[in-house]
Amino acid sequence: MPGFPGVDFLEVDSLLNDDERLVRQTAREFVDREVLPIIEKHNREATFPLHLVPQMAELGFFGASLNGYGCAGMSNVAYGQVMQELERGDSGLRSFVSVQSALVMYPIHAFGSPEQKEKWLPALHSAKAVGCFGLTEPQFGSNPAGMLTRAVRRGRSYVLNGEKMWITNGSRADVALVWAKTEDGRIRGFLVEKNTPGFKSWDVHGKLSLRASITSGLSFTDCETPQENLLPGVEGLRGPLSCLTQARYGIGWGAIGAAMACYQTALEYAKTRRQFENKPIAAHQLVQDKLVWMITEISKAQLMALQVGRLKEEDRAAPEHVSMLKMNNVWMALETARKARDILGANGIVDDYCIMRHMNNLESVSTYEGTHDIHRLIIGEHITGLSAFV
Repeated sequence: MPGFPGVDFLEVDSLLNDDERLVRQTAREFVDREVLPIIEKHNREATFPLHLVPQMAELGFFGASLNGYGCAGMSNVAYGQVMQELERGDSGLRSFVSVQSALVMYPIHAFGSPEQKEKWLPALHSAKAVGCFGLTEPQFGSNPAGMLTRAVRRGRSYVLNGEKMWITNGSRADVALVWAKTEDGRIRGFLVEKNTPGFKSWDVHGKLSLRASITSGLSFTDCETPQENLLPGVEGLRGPLSCLTQARYGIGWGAIGAAMACYQTALEYAKTRRQFENKPIAAHQLVQDKLVWMITEISKAQLMALQVGRLKEEDRAAPEHVSMLKMNNVWMALETARKARDILGANGIVDDYCIMRHMNNLESVSTYEGTHDIHRLIIGEHITGLSAFV
């Protein structure tokens, strides 16, 4: 089976350096060789391909843009290329790496104590440990400030009570980064280890999206965690929101990969499917219109991702830049999947083709890490100076 040829109408590859192209090719070959042959089976059975986790660790995908503790220290653009290729395989795979890297390793690296960094970062990088990120609650998603989970000081420990929902990797995690309000109303992060008394997890079943991903709920009932498991370097919403900005950046790149997979599938199908005077349907104006829309929007998304990545490398990428990246590129990918499904007709709904799987996954990607509408409000506040959240 030939490898993925890539989608590069505007020769964006010419704007990448050799290291970035090499990282992209390594991730691309991994997806072609290890992911695509098995992902539909996992999607059908609603299982995550855990056997791929050590391989991804060996390739340096976890905490790839971090420095030290064994991490690869990739550029932000190279890290984006990894996210793009993983999501070309499946959103669940990219989600696993995003959570491990951006939502668990990043905050420990940025806000953790020296002891926390030494304990967890090498283990998470090597996949000897798996992490999860506990922010969203059953009653509060887009408004994290309303969280109900509480942490009460008791001697040299904190006692947590509350519940988290829609947590990727929750039931497999060795450590959960849990955000809770302390008695003074401030939001703090706690590293809650597996098997801590009072800490329970369970998996969400019946999903029609992100089926090849572990999605869990977490509960804390008089769950006592030692003071040294408190992240010392941050308090307030700045902590979780900075993590979300890191994850949203990866999503902005990942969505391009899903769009590429759908576009390439539709293009090849349209050139071989024959209708009306035995002509390929790619020869019809309406089909070409859809394909042109896809390649144009993918090209724009590539340029946006590259520019935000370069700004990030110069420490100039603002949260609203990342919001635009996530908002636009996920919308683009979802619309690409819908147009591709239309080109394939009835064949578009079966898993002989990747399109319906990507479409269903992107419905979740559009919601998590900030919905499309929330990102519009973030950008709107930035350009007007007026908040429309309240």
